[in-house]
Amino acid sequence: MGDTKILPLPGREQALHLLREMLRIRRFEEKSAELYSAGKIRGFLHLYIGEEAIAVGVMEHLTAADAIIATYREHGHALARGVDMGAIMAEMYGKQEGCSRGRGGSMHLFDAKTRFYGGNAIVGGGIPLAVGLALASDMRDEDAIAVCFFGEGAVAEGEFHESVNLAAIWGLPVLFCCENNRYAMGTALERSESETDIHRKAAAYNIPSEAVDGMDVLAVREATRRTVEAIRGGAGPAFLELRTYRFRAHSMYDAQLYRDKAEVERWKKHGPIRRFEARLRDAGLLDDRTLAAIEADVGREVEAAVAFAEAGTWEPIEDLTKDVYAERGS
Repeated sequence: MGDTKILPLPGREQALHLLREMLRIRRFEEKSAELYSAGKIRGFLHLYIGEEAIAVGVMEHLTAADAIIATYREHGHALARGVDMGAIMAEMYGKQEGCSRGRGGSMHLFDAKTRFYGGNAIVGGGIPLAVGLALASDMRDEDAIAVCFFGEGAVAEGEFHESVNLAAIWGLPVLFCCENNRYAMGTALERSESETDIHRKAAAYNIPSEAVDGMDVLAVREATRRTVEAIRGGAGPAFLELRTYRFRAHSMYDAQLYRDKAEVERWKKHGPIRRFEARLRDAGLLDDRTLAAIEADVGREVEAAVAFAEAGTWEPIEDLTKDVYAERGS
């Protein structure tokens, strides 16, 4: 789980905000798994359970002008960024009221208002897009950065190396966030990479990089603060290896035969929500009554999102080829 310097807690209001944001993601994902099993959500579904501290910690130091690119496990990023929960759930239902009008589903969430540019089903596919967004900001002389989330499996892809190299050469304002959950789709890190300290791969391209305990929301928050300040100050790109662990399978179709159940249970004992909640209780910032109120509030938001999705409308069959380009046959 990594050796982490114990950081001081923020004030009570900010601390409870961090806890609430992680709980919003956790309860949304648990409900999504339930709805998937009931046949309400179809296709692929990749849950963010266990990794909540990363999305929440990183988003704390981004501005509305910054651009976000995520991977296919992006529900948590979208929620932490401020994408409406109802619009996310409606998208997963395939309803027109979804953030991608029901055409993207779980892996392709998009919201221009919050500058959330996906959800990308291709492993590593979002990395060059983030570099492009950073280049656009640089050319327009904007005070905005691009932030890209991807798993450690993506560092074996060519676009990772090409993108990091180009960002370094051009000194672009982009933050690469590698969510290292140790198994990619289903292969242990040490069986797929000769160098398992992922941040060293980025350091080889002469950009600042560091490994962070991705199960500690305060550690993620602090590392992001320092890194983002440097990028905004003109230091160029940076790389964070956020060491985490997903508690659920790679996707709902995954039998999860590649890891031991006892290992999963060990990691759950050090989960981001459990750890942070314990610290808040020890510091006298959280009690049962406050936690129950937060849970109730989050529960109402999740149920409202489900109701919104249920009441949504299906796209008419006449729109099947809408927005699809094809040559007209003779």
